[in-house]
Amino acid sequence: MIKNNDNDNMDLMDIYNKLLSQFGAQYWWPAETPYEVVIGAVLTQNTSWKNVEKALENLKKENLIDEKKILSMDIEKLKELIKPAGFYNIKAERLKNITKYIVDNYGTTNNLAKTEKDINSLRNELLAIKGIGKETSDSILLYALNKPIFVVDAYTRRIFSRCGIIDKSMDYDEIRLIFENNILLNLNVYKEYHALIVELGKNYCKKKNPLCNECPLYCCCKKLV
Repeated sequence: MIKNNDNDNMDLMDIYNKLLSQFGAQYWWPAETPYEVVIGAVLTQNTSWKNVEKALENLKKENLIDEKKILSMDIEKLKELIKPAGFYNIKAERLKNITKYIVDNYGTTNNLAKTEKDINSLRNELLAIKGIGKETSDSILLYALNKPIFVVDAYTRRIFSRCGIIDKSMDYDEIRLIFENNILLNLNVYKEYHALIVELGKNYCKKKNPLCNECPLYCCCKKLV
């Protein structure tokens, strides 16, 4: 459960507002189509977004940001194209797996986004796909399908455990529900909050040698601990 008990909603929304003031709107996820988000969500596993961008550019040059093309193409060629994202053997298989699920069940990612299935059903479907974990599934739900679910990543765990809001040992869904229960139920807030957390983690709350004295949350975190 959340560590601080007073004004929880104000605390987490205050952090959001501080980050928004510091970094501005991020307009994340950068993609031209919902399926490009799906590809990016798979490729970004265990790598930086800069590497993902290189892989996506390779796919775009071949005009391959398309479900049926990815599904039917030779997997060895796919591996070569996504090589900049690392772990390309595994990621090529995972990309094929989730694309097959989309094509077999919905035809396109656009159709998947239009389904009337509830968010929990869709999440369970995604989690049943080999290689799709909670962070990947929730990124797809939020950014490709526009479903309100909070995405938890390593930055979230690091920043908010350092602030004293969560325990680092909490599992993914415990942390996710803390945010969902204490911030506005708003799709844009969910998207921006996650993106702003990433910015904070990259620029200030680093894994090693964090810039605490320069961090926009320095005073806020001291208050919450």
